[in-house]
Order: sequence, then structure tokens, then C-alpha cells
Amino acid sequence: MDLNFIELRTALVRFGAGICFAAFPWWAQGDFSPIDPRDWGEAEARHLLERAGFGGTPAEVAALAALTPKAAVRRLVYFEGAPQAKLPDFEPSGIFDEGLDPFPPSRPATTALARQQGEALGIQAKPAGNRRLQPVVNAFFYWLRASRLETDRVAYWWANRMLLSPRPLQERMALFWHGHFATNEDKVRDCRKMLKQLRLFQRLGLGNFRTLLIAVAQDPAMLAFLDAGVNVKGSPNENFAREIMELFTMGVGHYGEADVREAARAFTGWNYKGLDFDFKADAHDGGIKRFMGQEGRFDGVEVIDIILAQDAAAEFIAGKLHHHFVGDAPSADGQRELGVWLKSANYDIAAFLERLFLSRRFYAPEVLGTRIKGPVEFVVSTYRKLDLLAVPGAPDFNTVTESLGQRLMHPPTVAGWSEGRSWITPSLLFERGNFVLDLAFPDIAFVPPDRYPGYGAEILSVHERLRAGMDISRATRPAAMVSDGMASEGMAEMAASNLLADRDEAFNTRYGSYRGWQMAIERVKPIPRHTARLDLTGMVLREGLETPREVVGYLVERFFSVAPDRATQSALADYLEAELGTGDIRAAASYLEEPLRLLLHALLSRPEYQLG
Repeated sequence: MDLNFIELRTALVRFGAGICFAAFPWWAQGDFSPIDPRDWGEAEARHLLERAGFGGTPAEVAALAALTPKAAVRRLVYFEGAPQAKLPDFEPSGIFDEGLDPFPPSRPATTALARQQGEALGIQAKPAGNRRLQPVVNAFFYWLRASRLETDRVAYWWANRMLLSPRPLQERMALFWHGHFATNEDKVRDCRKMLKQLRLFQRLGLGNFRTLLIAVAQDPAMLAFLDAGVNVKGSPNENFAREIMELFTMGVGHYGEADVREAARAFTGWNYKGLDFDFKADAHDGGIKRFMGQEGRFDGVEVIDIILAQDAAAEFIAGKLHHHFVGDAPSADGQRELGVWLKSANYDIAAFLERLFLSRRFYAPEVLGTRIKGPVEFVVSTYRKLDLLAVPGAPDFNTVTESLGQRLMHPPTVAGWSEGRSWITPSLLFERGNFVLDLAFPDIAFVPPDRYPGYGAEILSVHERLRAGMDISRATRPAAMVSDGMASEGMAEMAASNLLADRDEAFNTRYGSYRGWQMAIERVKPIPRHTARLDLTGMVLREGLETPREVVGYLVERFFSVAPDRATQSALADYLEAELGTGDIRAAASYLEEPLRLLLHALLSRPEYQLG
């Protein structure tokens, strides 16, 4: 019953998978006229929840299906009739010290600063003695480790919002914009900035695109990620100017290199101070720019307005939204039509999505159940359909989604994630099956990654050597350089060696890395670690299911957008009956849970479950 790549490939061909861009001509795919209320039912409500959220339980599907199409869409898009989102705010660990800002670009830059000024990162260099700069180096590595761990906590907080929010499209749009305006903590190196940007996406993600774009352009995380600090008058840096046109608004082919250079001049002086946008007037080039056929003393906002006035910008954003929510790329004619929609709505994202979600096109047979779920969507929707009340700490959410190809706050490039077929390879498919296995049968060898150094065995070996009495220099040597006999030497000899070693060393980088990890786990709050509270027995008995075939049918209805064929469902029912030793579900109630978990693993590893 394990996931089979050949089966999945066959299923993708069979259902189109929403990723073969030229599979259907635009006008053969259906029209954008409103769906007839007579065509609205549970299948359409389930599809809407899958695409505009993270799936839904049978109760949520039924509640949405009972509404008119317009009321259902407005509940998701405008939250009309939806409960208030009473979700806990993120609780910071209190790990940031004021001296850490501005954080140097590297360890060498940090120690150079400490040598020049006698301090760095708010830490004084020791006036004398060995390793005078060690406290500064320790602080440098502390913040690298602590920011990464705190960012993982932010990802957990966000995942719980995706799971529990009665306004799932708010979080779905934040996820969309996180991939569109891709910013990686590895370069930003500040969990506070990453959290602020996420909140920006949550707050503005369904609003006006111009407002969102300007906010992102002035966001400290984006400014740090695209090197705003070196974009100054007389020496403009083209990173942000290029990306705002190529990736954020228009796409390749709608601007020239001269436009990139002139736009870069317009954005000079845009910087940040701490968590705030900081315009440095003395670094801004206020001269005449010639951009996109226009001439003037443009600043960054004026450049953005010129970009958004282009038809190409509206078409690009509308096409990307269509691709994400519908699952394929429109033809050139179709993309132009979508661009007209968005531009006529004055770039109002909610208005555009309302029209899209009410269209016949959105519910066309070739669209239903034909989109490959992204890793975060796959994991969160599984939890949501299981009716979990929190994201489990085991398996670890960040580790799981990373193994599937999508770690929150760590997009692979400024272009974000590729999506579609990139989510599906033989190894990634087996990882999806293993996620379900670890969910149903927790890994007894699980080690919390936020309490265990993920930076290689060397750090652990440093810890063990120090505990054995080695001096810092010998404990931090590469393993091959440590004498085989050291472990057996007496503690007295160890102590004597400590007195003679480590003379005149400014700092020890390996020790700083080790000490930074210790300091980080001391101050960063741990992620709660519990396994999923599954009660499949209770679920099945409450539904009054009496036979293995009824159980399989119910689980397929609950979890799948594309049902496995009858032969497969029959085989799965036979599998459950064989595990139970009977066809009477109630007679097996006392030992039903484990066979049901085996069935859940077999079902959710099916190729059809990868589609939504």
C-alpha cells in the first residue's frame, strides 16, 4: 500500500495536475461567467476550501455548501459571517539585545570592528589576557543561532494560524506573498524582521497591491535581503530595482537594462534602521531619470506607480494569482483579460479573487482536483482534515516541510518556490508517505531539532571533549587532529595541559560557534513537543460506520479531492478487513485504532492525495 511514483505519474497525466500549461486551450477551459447556484454543492465547496484555504472538515464543507456561491465566496474573501480570528499572538523569547543592531555582515567584519573600536555587538573586548575577542565572537554566533531558532518558532506560530484560523484565505494569501516576495532568514539574519514582514502579508495580502508593494519595498527584511544599504547616490545597487520588475511586477521582456539602472537611482537612500524604514536623503539621487519612456526626478514610489500603470504589470500579477489558485497558466489572450480585471479593480486583490472564485472556470472539471499540493499546504491540510487543535511538535513541522521542499522563512531563491511538478520526485513522494507514517506512528528516535545542534557532529564533539577536561584549543580541533590517546589520559594531565595551552589567541571560532549554540538554547523558548492526538476509532464509531468498505468510503470523502478508483478502494477495504480479522467494525472496536492508522497511512500515501 506504499506510495508508488509510477502510479502518481499516471494520475498526473490522467487528471492534468494543473501543471501542464498548454494542456487545454484557453477558451476550451471554460468561461469566467458566474457559476450558476444550481451547480453549487459539496464538491464545489470542498474545492473552494482546498484552493482558497487549507481544506476543510466535513462539517466545514457542509456549512459552506449550504450557502449560495456568492455568500460562500464572500465568507472566505471578505470574512462575511466568519467568526473573529481569536488566535494567540506570537510570544517573543526576548532574545534580542540592543547592541546587536546593526548586525555585521560576517564574523571577520565583527572581529575587525572589535579590534578597531574595542567593542562590537554591545560587547567590550577584554582589556588583557587570552582570547580578548572571544565574548564578541560568542555573541556573533549566538545571534545567528538564536535568530534561526526564533524564526522556526515564528513558522510554528504561523502554521497554527493556518490550521486554526476561521479566515484561512488570509493565511493562504500570506503564504502566496511569502513565495512571491521571497525573503530568506539566512541572509536577513533577524527573526524580528521576518516576523514583521509576515505580519505585513497577513494584514495587507487581500488589500490593494500598490499599498502592499510599497510596504514591501520599504520593509526592513526586504531591504536587508536585497542590499539596500549599498544602494547610494553615485553607486546605485541594481538588486532591488531588477527584482521589482522581473519577479515582483512585470516579468522578463517588459523593461530594458537602462530602466533597471534608472530605477536603481530612484531607490537610492532607501534603507532601514532597526525595524523601521529609514530614508537617507543624503544618499538619494534626486537627479533626472528616464524610466519606461518617462522623464522626471522620480523617487521609488513614483517608479512603482509608473510600473503599475503598465498593462504588463496587471497581467503578470493576475496571471500569477490564476496560476496559484486555478492551477494552470492562461493563454496570452486569457492573461490579458485577467489583467483588465485586476486593473479595472484598481489592483484590489480581494475583488479580483472574488470574481475568480465565482467563475465557472474555477469549478471546471479540468480544474477540480488537478493541482499538486505544496508541502506546507499538504501538511497543514492533513492536520486540518484530522481536526487537530494544534500543529504537533513531533514530527517537527519545519523539518518535515523542508524535507518535502518548502521550509517557511527559507525560500531557496529570490524567485521563491517553483511549485507544480517541482514538488514531485520519487524521493519527495516517499517523504510525503513518511510524514503520514510518523504522524500515525510517532518516531521513537525523534530528537527536537531546536534543542539539538543542527550544525554538524563537530559541535557535539567539542562539547564532549570539554566535558572530558580538554582545554579549548584541543577540544575545538578537527576530529582528525585530536590524539587517539587523549580520551584515556588522566584528568590531572588534562588540567596540566590547560595551564600551558592557548597562549595569545585573539579568539576561537569553533568555540564561539559552540558557545553561541549554548547561549541560544538557553534563551530561545522551546517549541512545544507533543504528538498528534489522533482518535480514528472515535471518528469511525461516531459516524456509525459498520464495515471496512464504509470506513474507506468515509475517509476518502473526508480527505480526498480526487477519489481513488473503485478497485483501489475495494483493495484497501480488504486490507483493513484482513488487519481486523473481521468485517464487523464494532466487534473490533477495542483494537481498531492501529489498523485504522495503517489504513490512513496507506490512503494518504496514495497518488490521488497529492492533488487538491
